[in-house]
Amino acid sequence: MKIRMIITLFLIFASTASAQKTGQTELTALDYFQIQQLVAKYARAIDTCSNKGYDYADLFTSDGFFAPSLNGKVGAKWQGRERLAEASGGGVNGCKNVPWIEEGVHHIYVNHVITPAAEGATGTVDMLMIGLGGDPNKMEYDGYYEDVYAKTPQGWRFKSRIHHALLNQGKRAAPEPAAR
Repeated sequence: MKIRMIITLFLIFASTASAQKTGQTELTALDYFQIQQLVAKYARAIDTCSNKGYDYADLFTSDGFFAPSLNGKVGAKWQGRERLAEASGGGVNGCKNVPWIEEGVHHIYVNHVITPAAEGATGTVDMLMIGLGGDPNKMEYDGYYEDVYAKTPQGWRFKSRIHHALLNQGKRAAPEPAAR
């Protein structure tokens, strides 16, 4: 029994040392689940403008940002709690005249890949939107998100989130070069 315990401890220390040498940390099953929940909460917050957009803003670290990318060019960063609330239609905008909400659009995230990183984790996730143009049956693929996640005392948050979009205001844009 003691020999098994010694071997188990040796294997744990060896794998930890190996992970530290490569700069990668291991994520637990709970970490993966919590990061997936972060992405699900993002969809709910952007679709509803809940808490006047601040539920969306609170999914980011204090220095985190969201930025759109269209045709391979990253646009302006939405950074800081107030600006992030505005990105979701809230903040000073008060969740009024938010085009995707008025159309009844819902965001669906699929093919989520999470990778351990030295400072937390990174990920990519494809975005589908259902309800474009007010048609509840119309679904379109609108690119993917490139994420950096950080574990904070409040849980996992977005450090950065870049949306590599194919649609511009609901209209098909020229596709980005495939360089994932």
